[in-house]
Amino acid sequence: MNSESPLETMEPRALGARLRDAREARGWTQQQLSDQLGVARTTIVAIEKGERRIKPKELVEIAALLGRSVSDFLQRAISVEGFSVQLRGSLPPPTTLEAGLAPHIDEFQRLCEDYARLEELCQAPLRRRYPPEYDIHGTEPELAAEDVASSERRRLDLGEGPLVNLREVIESDVGLRVFQMELPSKVAGMFAFADQVGACIAVNLLHPSERRRASMAHEFGHFLTARYRSEITFEARYERKPSGERFAEAFARSFLMPAAGLRRRYLELERERSKGLTLGDVCRLAHFYVVSVEAMTRRLEEIRLIPLGTWDRLRQERFKVREAQQLLGLEPVHDDNDKFSARYIALAVEAWQQEQLSEGQLARFLRTDRLGARERIQRLEATSFDDSDQGEFINLAMPFLKSAGR
Repeated sequence: MNSESPLETMEPRALGARLRDAREARGWTQQQLSDQLGVARTTIVAIEKGERRIKPKELVEIAALLGRSVSDFLQRAISVEGFSVQLRGSLPPPTTLEAGLAPHIDEFQRLCEDYARLEELCQAPLRRRYPPEYDIHGTEPELAAEDVASSERRRLDLGEGPLVNLREVIESDVGLRVFQMELPSKVAGMFAFADQVGACIAVNLLHPSERRRASMAHEFGHFLTARYRSEITFEARYERKPSGERFAEAFARSFLMPAAGLRRRYLELERERSKGLTLGDVCRLAHFYVVSVEAMTRRLEEIRLIPLGTWDRLRQERFKVREAQQLLGLEPVHDDNDKFSARYIALAVEAWQQEQLSEGQLARFLRTDRLGARERIQRLEATSFDDSDQGEFINLAMPFLKSAGR
């Protein structure tokens, strides 16, 4: 019988890499950690390189200092090679943003690894329904965007209406992992692809919900045409946009507001208005498609339903969008403010129910404390159902009925 502890059996370089990632995510230098631990900096360097095996007491102390549990460092994990390197490589040289973005890029990678680990525990891999990459070379980006957006809507059988559950469509119907993270204000989103976890998107949780949806569609556009090239999308970064950015921006508009469906709805509204559409009608259209009023106005300009320059004129006249929406009683349709998708949360709770995760580990996967993890479970219990009308929680890990004919 093997009596070795997990610490003794774990490869020192792998453990050192996890310790380094946790330290960097905390924003500490090796010197700061060594000062807190009361050891020489060279000791931390050797541990992180795997040249010196860490002692149990040191691991306990480091975990406490970095706000992690010991099991975070010892449990088996999916390792994604080159993920952070690819994303850092997409930063414009020279840049002052890398230092501030590095912890967010590392956390993005950890989220993707954790998602893959939950799937492994629950034996429920995310199906990749990826189309072949679209070749848009030699085509005007805006024209290519219309064509690709129409093709994807047909492929996914989405029709020509609004996509309220955009995040679910991208994740469940295509197979991309989508997260919402608190990113620097100038960063709209990030996209990366790694064979181990597939395609992954992160959008800025601090941005308004309509902008986050546009960012999701934008990064999806990058995936469709250049999935092996990582991307960090900045707000107003370019004076002259490269063709790839022009395509992604136009794709987001076309995918969220397909021309045929939008034109049909616009004409229906116009028939009701003998004197033409009002600003209130444009606000209602934006609400229907779950996009910003600016995005809707620019899209209507783009497909020649209203005069070019309309939005610029409204901005000069200081049109107050929020006040108009409040007057019209337009409340958010789908204000998704969760870092994780419903699928990620369900897998985490299922793994906990199967006793493959402790409560502390569940809290780590959900990026909360134990109380927050319990509240998350209680919310799932409150929305569960059964036939007894007693409010009994259905175990998410319980096998479902067998398929017909088995």
